[in-house]
Amino acid sequence: MNALLIGELAPDQPSCEPTKNEMLIHDFRELHDTVKKTGLLKTNFPFFLFYFLHAVLIDIGSWLLIWYFGKSWVPFLLGVAAFTIAQIQYGFLQHDFGHVSVFQKPKWNRLAHLVVAGVLKGGPPSWWKHMHNQHHAKPNCFRKDPDLNMHPLLFSLGKTLSLELGKKKKKYMPYQHQHKYFILLAPMTFVVFVQLIIFRFAITRKKWLELFLTVAYNIRVCLMFIPLMGFKSFMAFYWLARFLESNWFLWVSQMNHIPMNIDYDQNLDWVSAQLAATCNVDQSWFNDWYTGHLNFQIEHHLFPTMPRHNYWKVAPLVKSLCAKHGIRYQCKPLLRAFADILHTLKESGECWQDAYFH
Repeated sequence: MNALLIGELAPDQPSCEPTKNEMLIHDFRELHDTVKKTGLLKTNFPFFLFYFLHAVLIDIGSWLLIWYFGKSWVPFLLGVAAFTIAQIQYGFLQHDFGHVSVFQKPKWNRLAHLVVAGVLKGGPPSWWKHMHNQHHAKPNCFRKDPDLNMHPLLFSLGKTLSLELGKKKKKYMPYQHQHKYFILLAPMTFVVFVQLIIFRFAITRKKWLELFLTVAYNIRVCLMFIPLMGFKSFMAFYWLARFLESNWFLWVSQMNHIPMNIDYDQNLDWVSAQLAATCNVDQSWFNDWYTGHLNFQIEHHLFPTMPRHNYWKVAPLVKSLCAKHGIRYQCKPLLRAFADILHTLKESGECWQDAYFH
Protein backbone atom coordinates (compact mmCIF):
# COMPACT_ATOMS: atom_id res chain seq x y z
CA MET A 1 0.00 0.00 0.00
CA ASN A 2 3.01 2.33 0.24
CA ALA A 3 2.67 3.18 -3.45
CA LEU A 4 -0.80 4.62 -2.71
CA LEU A 5 0.29 6.75 0.27
CA ILE A 6 0.03 10.41 -0.63
CA GLY A 7 0.24 11.87 2.88
CA GLU A 8 -0.83 11.66 6.48
CA LEU A 9 -4.00 13.16 7.87
CA ALA A 10 -3.56 16.26 10.01
CA PRO A 11 -4.00 15.59 13.75
CA ASP A 12 -7.36 17.37 13.83
CA GLN A 13 -8.77 15.38 10.90
CA PRO A 14 -10.77 12.24 11.80
CA SER A 15 -9.89 9.04 10.00
CA CYS A 16 -13.35 7.51 10.21
CA GLU A 17 -16.98 8.44 9.54
CA PRO A 18 -18.75 8.34 12.92
CA THR A 19 -22.19 8.99 11.43
CA LYS A 20 -21.79 6.53 8.56
CA ASN A 21 -25.10 5.01 7.50
CA GLU A 22 -24.13 1.41 6.80
CA MET A 23 -27.49 0.46 5.26
CA LEU A 24 -27.43 3.50 2.97
CA ILE A 25 -23.91 2.67 1.80
CA HIS A 26 -24.90 -0.96 1.22
CA ASP A 27 -27.97 0.00 -0.81
CA PHE A 28 -26.02 2.56 -2.82
CA ARG A 29 -23.38 -0.02 -3.71
CA GLU A 30 -26.14 -2.31 -4.93
CA LEU A 31 -27.58 0.58 -6.93
CA HIS A 32 -24.16 1.28 -8.42
CA ASP A 33 -23.85 -2.37 -9.46
CA THR A 34 -27.29 -2.20 -11.06
CA VAL A 35 -26.36 0.98 -12.92
CA LYS A 36 -23.21 -0.65 -14.24
CA LYS A 37 -24.95 -3.88 -15.28
CA THR A 38 -27.74 -2.05 -17.13
CA GLY A 39 -25.22 -0.05 -19.18
CA LEU A 40 -25.97 3.40 -17.78
CA LEU A 41 -22.26 4.14 -17.59
CA LYS A 42 -21.87 3.58 -21.34
CA THR A 43 -21.76 6.47 -23.77
CA ASN A 44 -24.08 7.35 -26.63
CA PHE A 45 -21.44 8.86 -28.95
CA PRO A 46 -23.91 10.57 -31.38
CA PHE A 47 -25.19 12.56 -28.39
CA PHE A 48 -21.79 14.07 -27.64
CA LEU A 49 -20.99 14.47 -31.34
CA PHE A 50 -24.15 16.53 -31.74
CA TYR A 51 -23.30 18.75 -28.78
CA PHE A 52 -19.76 19.22 -30.04
CA LEU A 53 -20.81 20.08 -33.59
CA HIS A 54 -23.58 22.42 -32.52
CA ALA A 55 -21.12 24.34 -30.31
CA VAL A 56 -18.58 24.55 -33.15
CA LEU A 57 -21.21 25.78 -35.62
CA ILE A 58 -22.42 28.44 -33.19
CA ASP A 59 -18.80 29.47 -32.63
CA ILE A 60 -18.24 29.82 -36.38
CA GLY A 61 -21.55 31.65 -36.66
CA SER A 62 -20.34 34.32 -34.23
CA TRP A 63 -17.53 35.15 -36.67
CA LEU A 64 -19.73 34.94 -39.77
CA LEU A 65 -22.18 37.44 -38.29
CA ILE A 66 -19.47 40.08 -37.95
CA TRP A 67 -17.81 39.17 -41.24
CA TYR A 68 -21.02 39.40 -43.29
CA PHE A 69 -23.07 42.10 -41.53
CA GLY A 70 -20.31 44.26 -40.06
CA LYS A 71 -19.87 45.58 -36.54
CA SER A 72 -23.04 47.64 -36.15
CA TRP A 73 -25.04 47.13 -32.96
CA VAL A 74 -27.34 44.31 -34.07
CA PRO A 75 -24.72 41.94 -35.58
CA PHE A 76 -22.29 42.91 -32.80
CA LEU A 77 -24.72 41.85 -30.06
CA LEU A 78 -25.81 38.75 -31.96
CA GLY A 79 -22.14 37.84 -32.40
CA VAL A 80 -21.52 38.30 -28.67
CA ALA A 81 -24.51 36.08 -27.90
CA ALA A 82 -23.33 33.35 -30.29
CA PHE A 83 -19.76 33.48 -28.97
CA THR A 84 -21.05 33.27 -25.37
CA ILE A 85 -23.27 30.28 -26.14
CA ALA A 86 -20.42 28.46 -27.87
CA GLN A 87 -18.03 29.08 -24.99
CA ILE A 88 -20.47 27.90 -22.33
CA GLN A 89 -21.31 24.78 -24.34
CA TYR A 90 -17.58 24.08 -24.74
CA GLY A 91 -17.43 24.43 -20.97
CA PHE A 92 -20.07 21.76 -20.47
CA LEU A 93 -18.25 19.47 -22.92
CA GLN A 94 -14.88 19.86 -21.22
CA HIS A 95 -16.70 19.03 -17.98
CA ASP A 96 -17.82 15.75 -19.57
CA PHE A 97 -14.31 14.90 -20.73
CA GLY A 98 -12.84 15.90 -17.39
CA HIS A 99 -15.14 13.43 -15.65
CA VAL A 100 -14.03 10.65 -18.03
CA SER A 101 -17.67 10.16 -19.00
CA VAL A 102 -17.38 10.11 -22.80
CA PHE A 103 -14.72 7.59 -23.85
CA GLN A 104 -14.04 4.28 -22.13
CA LYS A 105 -10.29 4.86 -22.14
CA PRO A 106 -9.13 7.68 -19.82
CA LYS A 107 -6.37 8.75 -22.23
CA TRP A 108 -8.91 9.59 -24.94
CA ASN A 109 -10.90 11.68 -22.46
CA ARG A 110 -7.71 13.48 -21.43
CA LEU A 111 -6.85 14.22 -25.06
CA ALA A 112 -10.34 15.48 -25.85
CA HIS A 113 -10.30 17.52 -22.63
CA LEU A 114 -7.04 19.14 -23.72
CA VAL A 115 -8.49 20.02 -27.14
CA VAL A 116 -11.81 21.41 -25.92
CA ALA A 117 -10.57 23.17 -22.79
CA GLY A 118 -7.27 24.35 -24.24
CA VAL A 119 -7.81 24.92 -27.97
CA LEU A 120 -11.50 25.87 -28.04
CA LYS A 121 -11.94 27.49 -24.64
CA GLY A 122 -8.50 28.75 -23.65
CA GLY A 123 -7.86 27.21 -20.24
CA PRO A 124 -5.58 24.55 -18.72
CA PRO A 125 -7.56 21.34 -18.10
CA SER A 126 -5.26 20.35 -15.24
CA TRP A 127 -6.35 23.47 -13.33
CA TRP A 128 -9.99 22.48 -13.77
CA LYS A 129 -9.25 18.95 -12.55
CA HIS A 130 -7.30 20.27 -9.56
CA MET A 131 -10.23 22.43 -8.45
CA HIS A 132 -13.15 20.26 -9.50
CA ASN A 133 -11.93 16.99 -7.99
CA GLN A 134 -11.70 18.67 -4.59
CA HIS A 135 -15.23 20.00 -5.01
CA HIS A 136 -16.63 16.54 -5.71
CA ALA A 137 -14.74 14.96 -2.82
CA LYS A 138 -16.06 17.41 -0.21
CA PRO A 139 -18.90 19.53 -1.68
CA ASN A 140 -19.92 22.54 0.41
CA CYS A 141 -17.29 21.76 3.07
CA PHE A 142 -15.49 24.97 3.98
CA ARG A 143 -11.71 24.89 3.52
CA LYS A 144 -12.01 21.66 1.53
CA ASP A 145 -14.28 22.68 -1.33
CA PRO A 146 -12.47 25.38 -3.37
CA ASP A 147 -15.81 26.61 -4.72
CA LEU A 148 -16.34 28.17 -1.28
CA ASN A 149 -13.15 30.24 -1.42
CA MET A 150 -15.27 33.36 -1.93
CA HIS A 151 -16.06 33.13 1.81
CA PRO A 152 -15.38 35.43 3.61
CA LEU A 153 -13.58 37.93 1.36
CA LEU A 154 -16.58 38.55 -0.92
CA PHE A 155 -19.54 36.67 0.54
CA SER A 156 -20.65 35.14 3.81
CA LEU A 157 -21.92 31.64 3.06
CA GLY A 158 -24.04 29.32 5.19
CA LYS A 159 -25.69 30.12 8.50
CA THR A 160 -23.03 28.45 10.64
CA LEU A 161 -20.12 30.16 8.92
CA SER A 162 -21.97 33.49 8.87
CA LEU A 163 -22.70 33.36 12.60
CA GLU A 164 -19.09 32.49 13.31
CA LEU A 165 -17.88 35.38 11.15
CA GLY A 166 -20.26 37.80 12.85
CA LYS A 167 -19.32 36.72 16.38
CA LYS A 168 -15.65 37.25 15.52
CA LYS A 169 -16.59 40.81 14.42
CA LYS A 170 -15.08 40.29 11.00
CA LYS A 171 -16.34 42.34 8.08
CA TYR A 172 -14.69 42.32 4.67
CA MET A 173 -17.84 43.29 2.78
CA PRO A 174 -21.33 44.56 3.70
CA TYR A 175 -22.69 41.00 3.74
CA GLN A 176 -26.22 42.15 4.60
CA HIS A 177 -26.36 43.42 1.00
CA GLN A 178 -24.61 40.46 -0.65
CA HIS A 179 -27.79 39.25 -2.32
CA LYS A 180 -27.80 42.57 -4.18
CA TYR A 181 -24.17 42.83 -5.21
CA PHE A 182 -23.87 39.13 -6.12
CA ILE A 183 -25.44 39.84 -9.50
CA LEU A 184 -22.57 42.10 -10.64
CA LEU A 185 -19.65 41.44 -8.32
CA ALA A 186 -19.60 37.65 -8.59
CA PRO A 187 -19.30 37.42 -12.40
CA MET A 188 -16.93 40.39 -12.66
CA THR A 189 -14.63 38.94 -10.02
CA PHE A 190 -14.86 35.49 -11.58
CA VAL A 191 -13.82 36.79 -15.01
CA VAL A 192 -10.72 38.51 -13.63
CA PHE A 193 -9.88 35.67 -11.24
CA VAL A 194 -10.03 32.98 -13.91
CA GLN A 195 -7.99 34.94 -16.44
CA LEU A 196 -5.22 35.49 -13.88
CA ILE A 197 -5.23 32.16 -12.08
CA ILE A 198 -5.05 29.96 -15.17
CA PHE A 199 -1.78 31.54 -16.26
CA ARG A 200 -0.37 31.43 -12.75
CA PHE A 201 -1.35 27.78 -12.37
CA ALA A 202 0.12 26.72 -15.72
CA ILE A 203 3.41 28.50 -15.02
CA THR A 204 3.87 27.39 -11.40
CA ARG A 205 2.91 23.78 -12.22
CA LYS A 206 5.06 23.88 -15.39
CA LYS A 207 2.17 22.86 -17.63
CA TRP A 208 3.91 24.23 -20.71
CA LEU A 209 1.69 22.55 -23.31
CA GLU A 210 -1.44 23.84 -21.61
CA LEU A 211 0.08 27.31 -21.30
CA PHE A 212 0.94 27.25 -25.01
CA LEU A 213 -2.62 26.23 -25.94
CA THR A 214 -4.08 28.94 -23.71
CA VAL A 215 -1.91 31.59 -25.35
CA ALA A 216 -2.64 30.13 -28.79
CA TYR A 217 -6.38 30.32 -28.10
CA ASN A 218 -6.18 34.02 -27.29
CA ILE A 219 -4.04 34.69 -30.38
CA ARG A 220 -6.52 32.75 -32.52
CA VAL A 221 -9.52 34.72 -31.26
CA CYS A 222 -7.67 38.00 -31.77
CA LEU A 223 -6.74 37.08 -35.35
CA MET A 224 -10.33 36.09 -36.09
CA PHE A 225 -12.05 39.24 -34.85
CA ILE A 226 -9.62 42.18 -34.72
CA PRO A 227 -9.29 42.45 -38.54
CA LEU A 228 -13.09 42.61 -38.75
CA MET A 229 -13.87 45.13 -36.01
CA GLY A 230 -10.67 46.73 -34.74
CA PHE A 231 -8.98 46.35 -31.38
CA LYS A 232 -11.32 48.53 -29.27
CA SER A 233 -14.49 46.91 -30.59
CA PHE A 234 -12.94 43.48 -30.13
CA MET A 235 -12.11 44.24 -26.50
CA ALA A 236 -15.74 45.21 -25.91
CA PHE A 237 -16.90 42.10 -27.78
CA TYR A 238 -14.58 39.71 -25.92
CA TRP A 239 -15.04 41.00 -22.37
CA LEU A 240 -18.79 41.39 -22.74
CA ALA A 241 -18.98 37.77 -23.88
CA ARG A 242 -16.79 36.65 -20.98
CA PHE A 243 -18.97 38.58 -18.54
CA LEU A 244 -22.15 37.00 -19.92
CA GLU A 245 -20.52 33.56 -19.89
CA SER A 246 -19.45 34.09 -16.29
CA ASN A 247 -23.02 35.01 -15.34
CA TRP A 248 -24.37 31.93 -17.08
CA PHE A 249 -21.83 29.64 -15.44
CA LEU A 250 -22.21 31.05 -11.92
CA TRP A 251 -26.00 30.94 -11.85
CA VAL A 252 -26.03 27.37 -13.19
CA SER A 253 -23.24 26.07 -10.97
CA GLN A 254 -24.42 27.76 -7.77
CA MET A 255 -28.16 27.04 -8.05
CA ASN A 256 -27.45 23.45 -6.94
CA HIS A 257 -25.08 24.23 -4.08
CA ILE A 258 -25.43 27.65 -2.39
CA PRO A 259 -29.04 26.96 -1.24
CA MET A 260 -27.87 23.69 0.36
CA ASN A 261 -26.05 23.12 3.64
CA ILE A 262 -22.67 24.88 3.81
CA ASP A 263 -20.51 24.17 6.84
CA TYR A 264 -17.23 22.74 8.00
CA ASP A 265 -16.68 19.09 7.13
CA GLN A 266 -19.14 17.06 9.22
CA ASN A 267 -17.36 13.85 8.23
CA LEU A 268 -20.49 12.30 6.76
CA ASP A 269 -20.31 9.16 4.69
CA TRP A 270 -19.79 9.93 1.02
CA VAL A 271 -23.38 9.34 -0.14
CA SER A 272 -24.91 11.45 2.63
CA ALA A 273 -22.41 14.23 2.01
CA GLN A 274 -23.28 14.40 -1.69
CA LEU A 275 -27.02 14.49 -1.04
CA ALA A 276 -26.70 17.15 1.67
CA ALA A 277 -24.81 19.47 -0.70
CA THR A 278 -26.76 19.11 -3.94
CA CYS A 279 -30.24 19.61 -5.35
CA ASN A 280 -31.84 19.20 -8.78
CA VAL A 281 -33.73 21.40 -11.22
CA ASP A 282 -36.73 20.20 -13.21
CA GLN A 283 -36.05 18.40 -16.46
CA SER A 284 -36.99 19.90 -19.82
CA TRP A 285 -35.20 20.05 -23.16
CA PHE A 286 -34.31 23.71 -22.48
CA ASN A 287 -33.17 23.11 -18.89
CA ASP A 288 -31.03 20.17 -20.01
CA TRP A 289 -29.38 22.25 -22.75
CA TYR A 290 -29.07 25.47 -20.74
CA THR A 291 -27.44 23.76 -17.75
CA GLY A 292 -25.44 21.13 -19.61
CA HIS A 293 -27.60 18.54 -17.81
CA LEU A 294 -26.31 19.83 -14.46
CA ASN A 295 -29.93 20.24 -13.49
CA PHE A 296 -29.38 16.59 -12.49
CA GLN A 297 -26.74 17.62 -9.98
CA ILE A 298 -27.63 14.88 -7.47
CA GLU A 299 -27.14 12.12 -10.00
CA HIS A 300 -24.00 13.78 -11.31
CA HIS A 301 -22.44 13.86 -7.84
CA LEU A 302 -23.43 10.29 -7.04
CA PHE A 303 -22.27 8.96 -10.42
CA PRO A 304 -19.60 11.45 -11.59
CA THR A 305 -18.42 9.26 -14.49
CA MET A 306 -21.92 8.66 -15.86
CA PRO A 307 -22.61 10.21 -19.31
CA ARG A 308 -25.05 13.04 -18.76
CA HIS A 309 -27.62 11.69 -21.22
CA ASN A 310 -28.35 8.90 -18.70
CA TYR A 311 -29.00 11.05 -15.64
CA TRP A 312 -32.75 11.06 -16.22
CA LYS A 313 -32.75 7.27 -16.37
CA VAL A 314 -31.10 6.78 -12.99
CA ALA A 315 -32.99 9.62 -11.27
CA PRO A 316 -36.04 7.47 -10.30
CA LEU A 317 -33.73 4.90 -8.72
CA VAL A 318 -31.97 7.59 -6.70
CA LYS A 319 -35.34 8.99 -5.59
CA SER A 320 -36.34 5.54 -4.36
CA LEU A 321 -33.08 5.21 -2.46
CA CYS A 322 -33.63 8.59 -0.80
CA ALA A 323 -37.24 7.76 0.08
CA LYS A 324 -36.21 4.45 1.63
CA HIS A 325 -33.66 6.11 3.91
CA GLY A 326 -35.63 9.26 4.68
CA ILE A 327 -33.28 11.58 2.82
CA ARG A 328 -34.68 14.67 1.18
CA TYR A 329 -34.40 14.68 -2.62
CA GLN A 330 -34.86 18.30 -3.70
CA CYS A 331 -35.98 19.22 -7.21
CA LYS A 332 -37.26 22.66 -8.17
CA PRO A 333 -38.10 24.86 -11.19
CA LEU A 334 -35.19 26.68 -12.84
CA LEU A 335 -36.26 30.22 -11.95
CA ARG A 336 -36.93 29.22 -8.37
CA ALA A 337 -33.45 27.67 -8.20
CA PHE A 338 -31.98 30.99 -9.33
CA ALA A 339 -34.08 32.92 -6.82
CA ASP A 340 -33.01 30.56 -4.03
CA ILE A 341 -29.40 31.68 -4.54
CA LEU A 342 -30.38 35.24 -3.65
CA HIS A 343 -32.72 34.18 -0.83
CA THR A 344 -29.98 32.07 0.73
CA LEU A 345 -27.40 34.85 0.42
CA LYS A 346 -29.87 37.24 2.04
CA GLU A 347 -30.50 34.85 4.95
CA SER A 348 -26.82 34.19 5.60
CA GLY A 349 -26.13 37.93 5.35
CA GLU A 350 -28.79 38.61 7.96
CA CYS A 351 -27.28 35.92 10.21
CA TRP A 352 -23.93 37.65 9.96
CA GLN A 353 -25.47 41.05 10.64
CA ASP A 354 -27.32 39.87 13.77
CA ALA A 355 -24.19 38.26 15.18
CA TYR A 356 -21.95 41.19 14.21
CA PHE A 357 -24.05 43.96 15.78
CA HIS A 358 -25.28 42.09 18.86
